[in-house]
Amino acid sequence: MLIDCDTCAVRDLRCGDCVMSVLLDAPGSSAHVREVDLAEQAALAALADSGLVPRLQLVRLGLPRLRDGAGPGDGSTQHAV
Repeated sequence: MLIDCDTCAVRDLRCGDCVMSVLLDAPGSSAHVREVDLAEQAALAALADSGLVPRLQLVRLGLPRLRDGAGPGDGSTQHAV
């Protein structure tokens, strides 16, 4: 999954409740694009389920970005972690 804060419809509105701001990188930093693999997604979900970190709040603007032949249904579209 590609997390890109520049494509988030709720950027600056829900950043404080987003795992990107807590664990990965705050959107205001120079590195606000992250690739999160399935194992990392599972770990973030487990942490969020136990209340240790907030969930990913990303709401994509427009159509999902396609990368290396990736498309809908193969993990390239955004969903809550």
